[in-house]
Amino acid sequence: MSTPAGFDELIHPATRLSVVALLATTEWADFAFIRDSLSLSDSALSKQLHTLEEAGYLEIRKEGGGRKRRTKVRLTGRGRIAFDGHVAALRAIVEGAGRTATDEAGTEQGQRHAEAAR
Repeated sequence: MSTPAGFDELIHPATRLSVVALLATTEWADFAFIRDSLSLSDSALSKQLHTLEEAGYLEIRKEGGGRKRRTKVRLTGRGRIAFDGHVAALRAIVEGAGRTATDEAGTEQGQRHAEAAR
């Protein structure tokens, strides 16, 4: 089976997929909210955000100063398109596997009926 169009290797790793999926449900999210929601360390989340930002999938804003400095993150239009395409590709893979399993079950059942008729 070939990889469906829209499958995104950059988004696919579980942590990045979780980050993008969470951001797809909101306009902006605080770094702490993402970190806590996904049970990630600051460094692990920072690394994933940096990778996604470099790809143009995220916008990161730093607000305030000193101890009150907050980092906010949002999915860009490019990121949303990539996420939607990746979700569609995953659905195609799952649906294709379901059809294959059904086809194989039907073929096996047909073979059993043919053998019984002999």
